[in-house]
Amino acid sequence: MSDAPSELPADLDREAVQSALTEWYEADHRDFPWRRTDDPYEILVSEVMSQQTQLGRVVEAWEAFLDEWPTTADLAAADRADVVGFWTNHRLGYNNRAKYLHEAARQVEEDHGGEFPRTPDGLSELMGVGPYTANAVASFAFNNGDAVVDTNVKRVLHRAFAVPDDDVAFEAAASELMPDGESRVWNNAIMELGGVACGKTPTCDESGCPWRRFCHAYETGDFTAPDVPTQPSFEGSRRQFRGRVVRVLGEYDELGLSELGPRVRVDYGGDTGAEWLRGLVDDLESDGLVDVAEGDDGVRVSLAK
Repeated sequence: MSDAPSELPADLDREAVQSALTEWYEADHRDFPWRRTDDPYEILVSEVMSQQTQLGRVVEAWEAFLDEWPTTADLAAADRADVVGFWTNHRLGYNNRAKYLHEAARQVEEDHGGEFPRTPDGLSELMGVGPYTANAVASFAFNNGDAVVDTNVKRVLHRAFAVPDDDVAFEAAASELMPDGESRVWNNAIMELGGVACGKTPTCDESGCPWRRFCHAYETGDFTAPDVPTQPSFEGSRRQFRGRVVRVLGEYDELGLSELGPRVRVDYGGDTGAEWLRGLVDDLESDGLVDVAEGDDGVRVSLAK
């Protein structure tokens, strides 16, 4: 562990943060086929294809590519013009990526006896494999990578833990958060969080973000980020009313739903009445922020002790 000052909040429960994210990811995540393999060649192909290409479109191309050239030996033996032609036909972006992938396969076969290097540094020696791709392959194929830091991860760290918009700070915070020896699950999970729940327009409650109870942005309502300079809409959002519930309860020891509702929104009632409010406080209870008790006089809500 580095002696440098931490970029994370001093009172952050790191183990709780780690458990919340990995449990959320393992319970349910997008099922891309390259997440079901630890073959470094298949993972490298997916990483190269995914650069600036929508993942939904990559799936078909990835499967077709591996049908055509299922191993590095097959790809290395292929005519480069055929590989570039495939890339063009599947609209996968810059053709140089196809050339580099073909050359990387030749390096694996000719320089490494058909075996991939297992570390980020070793993988970076392959043609066209930069630090991010090398780390991704090391993580997902060999569980031997460093903490990944891409645009999604920066956005998550900036919002959740107020990490400064600085590459060194992001690297330090990401490394500090990742559990030792867990790069495969952790890097997949934190990128999934950025892609599913914490996009440019966040869907915290809808996606069941596991970091809501730790999140600075969720608490303050400020969801700006390095790649989101304009504040996403907050007025009238579920996040806003969750925050109001917490603030109102901070002024009272305990309130019933009928007392709490009008203090949370002036138009309390109808579609935004007791059923709506109960869903809100149940979410807050699940996140450990409030206590909900059933009594003879109905539901009573208070801040969690």
